[in-house]
Amino acid sequence: MNITLRVWRQKSRHETGHFEEYEAHDLNPNMSFLEMLDVVNEQLTKAGKQPIAFDHDCREGICGMCSCVINGEPHGPENKVATCQTYLRSFKDGDTITVEPFRAAGFPLVKDLVVDRSAFDRIMQAGGFISVNTGNAPDANAIPVGKEIADQAMDAAQCIGCGACVAACKNASAMLFVAAKVSHLNLLPQGQPEKSKRALAMVNQMDEEGFGACTVTGSCEAVCPKGISLSFISKLNRDYLGAMLFR
Repeated sequence: MNITLRVWRQKSRHETGHFEEYEAHDLNPNMSFLEMLDVVNEQLTKAGKQPIAFDHDCREGICGMCSCVINGEPHGPENKVATCQTYLRSFKDGDTITVEPFRAAGFPLVKDLVVDRSAFDRIMQAGGFISVNTGNAPDANAIPVGKEIADQAMDAAQCIGCGACVAACKNASAMLFVAAKVSHLNLLPQGQPEKSKRALAMVNQMDEEGFGACTVTGSCEAVCPKGISLSFISKLNRDYLGAMLFR
């Protein structure tokens, strides 16, 4: 399989970037997208050129670090997978594939396809803590949690913080990420004491980081590799309004 790779190259956030084209030949269609980038980087290194900088860790769709935009779609053409789970068989022999970093004010570019997503870490830190007793592990049934609530909390907790929702949103909103992270704690009994404070603090931090407002277009849910539902944004809005009224 042969492809033409059109990649965004930029040395730092302060320099002007541009697209560069590379030819990649004799590729295995069962390669992951990141394995293909490894092959291209090996060719560039042998030619004495700078390899393409891209981020990754688990390569199992868990960490979310591999995020990039492939042919205009965050994570690529497949549904509910991260970039590392996208395979060359999703493309055709002879295709030209355009690869870009996530573009958002809250995700400043570091180099090439790497962006700084530490804004998500600061939003999480703003959420504070949950009220759990330390010491010996409590009995599993000490705090009853209904199955429906437990399922909702687990659905929200699946968010890997990759930022695809931000990249797909026309406003670069992080509402789906924040909604998932607020909801998976606020739904459970352990998260109730800090529920109002958490909703206020995390939304306020999101605004401070420069993410846009949510206009509920649904583009975030469409590209989320874990299929996080828009319903969590509705829940966050209710929690936030309730916290404002309580305050």
